[in-house]
Amino acid sequence: MKKIGIVGGITWRAAAEYYLEICHRAEEKRLVGKLPGPPSTPEMAIESLDAAKAVSLLGKGDVERCWRGFDEYYQAALQRLEAGGAEAAVLTCNTAHHRFEEIVRGVRMPVISILDAAAQEGVRIGARQMLILGSALTMRSARVQGAFAKHGIELAGPRSESARAATIALIEKLERGRVKGAMTRLGRIARLSWPFAGEPVVCLAHPELAMAFPVSRMKPSFKYGGVTYVSTMAAHINALLEFVGIEQEQKTGPALASGPA
Repeated sequence: MKKIGIVGGITWRAAAEYYLEICHRAEEKRLVGKLPGPPSTPEMAIESLDAAKAVSLLGKGDVERCWRGFDEYYQAALQRLEAGGAEAAVLTCNTAHHRFEEIVRGVRMPVISILDAAAQEGVRIGARQMLILGSALTMRSARVQGAFAKHGIELAGPRSESARAATIALIEKLERGRVKGAMTRLGRIARLSWPFAGEPVVCLAHPELAMAFPVSRMKPSFKYGGVTYVSTMAAHINALLEFVGIEQEQKTGPALASGPA
């Protein structure tokens, strides 16, 4: 198996979830195959970045020079992983994918895009439009929308400032471990913000939002309360595991979370 590089730290819980799930899948593969001995897990290296520093380096608008420090901070982490023998890498931060092309420039090892992984999951379940919920930048990023458009999916963030603010406030509560009622609040935001016809399909583009669904947080797609959700984190982990050679569970459709349909 290929050695994996993980750039995390923003939020740190995401990097922990990636590590735990990779090890869990390796153990699961051993049990399913009834293989003797300990599981064969891929070698991993983690670059945990300083969240405060990364936020301070966020640029504004499309002025390239404003983003130079941000791009270089992430790029340097990838280069350190590559120098340490990593053969494939992931950025666990959705917001960083707003600058994905600039960050991976000059990096020779494959870096798997969280946006491509989530869009491919959307295609798999037949979604043509999706509402994206995440950080302020992610929800309004034309680059993020363009990444989904390449896969034939029209992506939109909440149009109202109140819905965007409610999403960010919910993320902050989840970061403090306040999970109670989060699923209901997410559903309310989704239904009020859904700009298309039909049943809402929501892209959870922040690891904390996926963690609002403890039963289904590692499902790439699932339904709850009449809303279909696609988790960028779970889809990303699946794409990574497939790339490095750990067999992933095959799913024929969105998995159902416990709760009202």
